[in-house]
Amino acid sequence: MMWQTIKNIPFWQKVLAAFILGAGVGVIFGESATVLKPLGDLFISAIKMLVAPLIFCAIVVSITSLGSEVSLKRLSFKTLSMFMFTGTIASLIGLTIGSVIDMGGSMELVATEVRERNVPGFAQVLLDMIPVNPFASLAEGKVLQIIIFAALIGIAINKVGEKAEPLKRTIEAGAEVMFQLTRMVLQLTPIGVFGLMAWVVGEYGLSTLLPLGKFIGAIYLAALIHIIFVYGGLVKFAAKLSPIQFFRKAIPAQIVAFTTASSFGTLPASTRCTESMGVSKRYGSFVLPLGATMNMDGCGGIYPAIAAIFIAQIYGIPLDMTDYMLIAVTATVASVGTAGVPGSAMVMLTVTLGVVGLPLEGIAFIAAVDRIIDMIRTATNVTGDMMTAVVIGKSEGQLDEQQFYAQENTEIEQVRS
Repeated sequence: MMWQTIKNIPFWQKVLAAFILGAGVGVIFGESATVLKPLGDLFISAIKMLVAPLIFCAIVVSITSLGSEVSLKRLSFKTLSMFMFTGTIASLIGLTIGSVIDMGGSMELVATEVRERNVPGFAQVLLDMIPVNPFASLAEGKVLQIIIFAALIGIAINKVGEKAEPLKRTIEAGAEVMFQLTRMVLQLTPIGVFGLMAWVVGEYGLSTLLPLGKFIGAIYLAALIHIIFVYGGLVKFAAKLSPIQFFRKAIPAQIVAFTTASSFGTLPASTRCTESMGVSKRYGSFVLPLGATMNMDGCGGIYPAIAAIFIAQIYGIPLDMTDYMLIAVTATVASVGTAGVPGSAMVMLTVTLGVVGLPLEGIAFIAAVDRIIDMIRTATNVTGDMMTAVVIGKSEGQLDEQQFYAQENTEIEQVRS
């Protein structure tokens, strides 16, 4: 009877309850709660197992099923335009919040060691997009190369036509198997969220965050403004749908993103959420992996802008309007092609600091709390991916509005199926 009652609890409520319970355990037991970290590691490992084959099959199937080449080009253009638009807005919000709040003050922190990072140039980024060995890219999880290779395979299948039908059906079957495996892994979400939150709160503690409270608060404030007003506004006015309904159905993916701090790790959860919103599987399979690679409003827009201003305040370096413009442009462009895994925002930040001429060692002041910041950054990124799926999907007839407004019971059946 108890197990049946638990099964009937809506999925998002299970995830939210695990989030709160894990944080409570971390507060109560402190460092002892870090023994629960393996529960989170198990969940993340299970998700990572899915990423490469899921992305490959999903991208190929989405391209082969989207229809005409004109339709694919239009969808791609609209999707990428939305990514760039929200990324620009995100960097401007970050600059505004960072300029208004005096985050530096008289703070004196002990710098942690910063590893040197080799930041590739733009030409090298373009070269790295093409896989020399596609099978090695799949084995090593080089997501951008997987996306490029899968897209080329999908386009080639469309051009070959009937002769490629056996390969097309094989990949479609593989995609269905991966979707089913994804549903199975998603059942571990509450357990993984519980373990990760207990570890994060137990490891850092609430008092550890106080010295960097203003900086963390500025990041969270900017991210929440972007999520609520920019994403919510686009859902309301561009798609003419209920933002409340959107956020209600987005909660499970947001919590997974917040706890795992990985856009790619959240792909299974965000896929389920967009399906519950009525986004067609073929478009969702196209936009979500692409967004996890290129749509980095939190990591590439908000974070570098606020962090650059924070580091400038610490070192007493004044910034002029030209510097702000460079930060905004670099923060927006640097997000393209950066992997959606924990820690990738540090690479973006080094690019931004280097362009403006700020000391790279300033990263040491914020490295200790990067995990706490990465949680809201990733939640922002993933919410933006789902918003794009809904808004562009609605404009292109790839969204079922009746399913968007469907009640939770329908969603439960989808999770169980």
